[in-house]
Amino acid sequence: MTTVTPAKDKILLHRRFEELYTQYNRREYLHPDPLELVLRFEDPADQEIAGLIASGLAYGKVGNILNSLEKIFDVLRRPSLDLAGARKKDLLDAFASFRHRWTTGEELACLLMGITVLRHEYGSLENCFLEGAGEEEEDVIPALISFVAKLRRASGCPESSLIACPTRGSACKRMFLYLRWMVRRDEVDPGPWGRVSSHQLVVPMDVHMHRVCRQFGLTSRRQADLKSALEVTAFFRQIEPADPVKYDFTMTRPGIRPDLEPGVVFGHFQANDAVLC
Repeated sequence: MTTVTPAKDKILLHRRFEELYTQYNRREYLHPDPLELVLRFEDPADQEIAGLIASGLAYGKVGNILNSLEKIFDVLRRPSLDLAGARKKDLLDAFASFRHRWTTGEELACLLMGITVLRHEYGSLENCFLEGAGEEEEDVIPALISFVAKLRRASGCPESSLIACPTRGSACKRMFLYLRWMVRRDEVDPGPWGRVSSHQLVVPMDVHMHRVCRQFGLTSRRQADLKSALEVTAFFRQIEPADPVKYDFTMTRPGIRPDLEPGVVFGHFQANDAVLC
């Protein structure tokens, strides 16, 4: 069920979110974030590979995520070149000792193999994604389902902790985060993909984002699942139709950075917008 927000409250909220975006949507507030590792690369070919790896591992404590990514990119210094023509055996050997929580080196090698195969078949991950995309679609979910199916097939791993699919009802936060990085282009998001529309993006919903959205009355759902993500996305489409995930970065910085206390950053919302929905 979509949250219905009175017009006057939508105007107030839009203004508040714009203030946050103007103040905090800057590279200086990026750390700590796995996107840092993606932004080390300037070539779009490297960014789309690094982004899929970084988003796949974006679970757990952020310090551990960054450490795991450092280990990977110590090996893959130019991902598009290093993976070109890579053999699965070589990838398994290179990452045999790798582990990030429950993600094993074998799973990582399978993902890298899948990336290698798809880039060989389609020329880029963007081309592969676009094959399942349609401008008439309300969101990226049909294209993402198609993309994940191709990636799983190419990787040889039908089940992977690194590749989530919307068909199971999970929030698919990491895949939607990847698409945010690839499609949007501003001071934070690099946006190397130029042919996927930002209006189709879905808010990356995790426990932290879900808590903030419930606090603002943007969803009444108790679980951070796909339905919650779509409900919140529907709200943001009302105030930013062309870019519904515009405020994702700024809404999730407080609580991640020790210098951004949620009560201080969001206090202006709470004091002036007590009735949100």
